Amino acid sequence: MSAVDFSAITDIITHAEQNAGVIGAAILFPSGERFGHNADRRFVATSTVKIPIMIELFHQIDSGKRSLSETYTLQDKDRAQGSGVMLHLHAGMEFTIRDLVYLMISISDNMATNVLIDIVGMPQVNATMRHLEMHRSCLGRKMRGRARLNDEQENWATPNDYATAIAALLNHTAASPESCRQMIDMLEKQQNGRRIARHLPAENGPRWGSKTGSLSGVINDVGFIETDHGPLILSIYCEHADPHRGEAIIGEISRAAMQVASSAMKHKAAP
Repeated sequence: MSAVDFSAITDIITHAEQNAGVIGAAILFPSGERFGHNADRRFVATSTVKIPIMIELFHQIDSGKRSLSETYTLQDKDRAQGSGVMLHLHAGMEFTIRDLVYLMISISDNMATNVLIDIVGMPQVNATMRHLEMHRSCLGRKMRGRARLNDEQENWATPNDYATAIAALLNHTAASPESCRQMIDMLEKQQNGRRIARHLPAENGPRWGSKTGSLSGVINDVGFIETDHGPLILSIYCEHADPHRGEAIIGEISRAAMQVASSAMKHKAAP
């Protein structure tokens, strides 16, 4: 049994689930401790699924099949609703693969994501998820900016699976060390700081990176915060939650986790 007191995190989740649906969380602490709540339950992945898409792309870059400098010309058939800017750009614009990855991760551009799915292949993304031991998660469909229709597959995620993916990036085992460094750099370009990073200082704060995801009633964030003792990995999913409330819940869990991380390291260092 863990000697670390997780009650502050548990209290936040208990209160949230009384008022805002279902919460899933997997948190890996620098001390080696783990916290989980509904950690193996399947949640709608939303745009957090863009993390394994990115990892598979870098696998193909490592093998020499792809290059970040490779170009793609935007076509009208690529248009997809939802988040991003490419929807509003004219056909014929040229993007590098690096441009597409940046747009997919930093502002969660759905068109960039769907282009990358076509480039790397949906079966290949799912094979990479199995390789990463993300056994209960999958990429089932492209990004449409809406909930799935009855005849469509779903993109599923479990908090544990996505915490595992972030750990593999930070440990440089998800791909080559250089590719992992580049992917971590992409996560650090996340422009939504209202979730995992909600209570971090705006200036001179710790390094952090994440991939958010949102649909009606679904608010997610998966990423890391670099503490004085090492990375704190957070994988948090909120189902049946108001968008503003969901973001606040993720922020509160993240803040409590940082406090627990500090306490855990002090406990570990004590004689």
